[in-house]
Amino acid sequence: MRRFFLFLSWVGLAAIAVAADTVFVKEARVPVLLERQDNVLFYLRIPARESRVLDGVTLDLSDCDARGDIAAVKLYYGGVEARQDEGKNRFAPVAYVSSQHAGKTLAADPSYSIECARVDNPGKRIELRADYKLYPGVNFFWVSVQMKPGASLASKLRAGVESVSLDGAAALCRRVSPEGIEHRMAIGVRHAGDDGVAAFRIPGLVTTDRGTLLGVYDVRYNSSVDLQEHIDVGLSRSTDGGKSWEPMRLPLSFGEYGGLPAAQNGVGDPSILFDPHTRTVWIAAAWTHGMGNQRAWWSSQPGMDMERTAQLVLTKSTDDGQTWSAPINITSQVKDPSWRFLLQGPGRGIAMHDGTLVFPIQFIDSVGVPSAGVMYSRDGGESWHIHNPARSNTTEAQVVELADGVLMLNMRDNRGGSRAVAVTADLGRTWTEHESSRRALPEPVCMASLIRVEADDNVLGRDLLLFSNPNTTKGRHHITVKASLDGGATWLPENQLLLDEEEGWGYTCLTMVDRETVGILYESSVAHMTFQTFKLTELVRKK
Repeated sequence: MRRFFLFLSWVGLAAIAVAADTVFVKEARVPVLLERQDNVLFYLRIPARESRVLDGVTLDLSDCDARGDIAAVKLYYGGVEARQDEGKNRFAPVAYVSSQHAGKTLAADPSYSIECARVDNPGKRIELRADYKLYPGVNFFWVSVQMKPGASLASKLRAGVESVSLDGAAALCRRVSPEGIEHRMAIGVRHAGDDGVAAFRIPGLVTTDRGTLLGVYDVRYNSSVDLQEHIDVGLSRSTDGGKSWEPMRLPLSFGEYGGLPAAQNGVGDPSILFDPHTRTVWIAAAWTHGMGNQRAWWSSQPGMDMERTAQLVLTKSTDDGQTWSAPINITSQVKDPSWRFLLQGPGRGIAMHDGTLVFPIQFIDSVGVPSAGVMYSRDGGESWHIHNPARSNTTEAQVVELADGVLMLNMRDNRGGSRAVAVTADLGRTWTEHESSRRALPEPVCMASLIRVEADDNVLGRDLLLFSNPNTTKGRHHITVKASLDGGATWLPENQLLLDEEEGWGYTCLTMVDRETVGILYESSVAHMTFQTFKLTELVRKK
């Protein structure tokens, strides 16, 4: 339950009059995008029952180590609340900076906000003088921060509202967000409208043995809807730990094929795997051909040929993700003809200690029931095999090797409420429900990410499982990363990190950038593909 805090802000001593109206202050817990001109820092809700003018807002940045990375702090007026909605206690009538509309993702939309004050290169204390007339009813203001070019991805901002003045008097301010919030930097790897694309969805992320980050995703040209549509698999590549990203590549793109237009040759929901034994990167994806322009989840039918059923295709790179092979169709190797749809679990696959390659999979059987499992290759990707599903009525899954030869599958469960988890010691011939299944990890029925970090590969010297998803049972918000120190049996609150509390599409994928740094590519509330990093020591605080 969200806690409420009460604080008094005085212009002078207690003898000075207190403003008639209370100001409600909410500190945003969303990524601060380095490339954005405006990022929400604070929301202010002012019910102007008696007050007439907002004189100004004073911020305290004395505890902010990254103050030198700030280019500007701004105060905006966001208009008023609709009268019928005043009891809902909102802090914004709209999204002031859009994550969904091309050309409007980097700065405050002037249709919704008016700049009232600005301070460049701020010091420890910022006075945002507004002298702005209040409209009768609930008025919205918000504080924006803009970072300098070249600011560090590792920077963290700490700020506080020191005072708010109404009609020449200090306002009583009520804080409705937790204390001690740190604002973490991020990079919008893909924004709505980039390269003329409507939407980017379904992240996957790996780190190669050269330290290269390879992020994959759907390139959804016309809208955000799923296959069947004009969709390619895109890839962004970073060789500097995620500080910068090369121009987008298209490892899988069918275009006009078989006499059908590109929108009936979509390929997507990618999963990416790095094989350290051969230094090969693999991508698995679903190709849908000739299904009209309805959702492939329902349009794909039993059979094997591409005119009736979705095809499972791979592509590979042997040069650290720079170039990619022609598509490799493995449908005939792994699909049961009675299944309606077979596809990978989006996100990432793994290479086991013995060299076996494993991708999570999902399929819809002959009667329309989905199940999750794994497919594997023991010969470096030449041939692939599937045995039995782990659990019915499950879909998007992620897999890790818990111990030599033992796999854990963490699954999206259509029953809702929490993740399903199963383990196998024989590559999916038999499965056992894990003790954490359906109780330890809340979910709103959404994709999630799971990786294992071995003791020899991290600065803590401990075997870890890392997990990320929307930490809710309803709605895709509160993107949270969690660590388990006991093989997934427990996920303690002290080993959790909230990254984004606002609504988004909610898909995530984790990787280790280096021995001490975790990277995440996810569908945030501020960009379609958002990349952030944090230190393991920030996440694992239990000794």
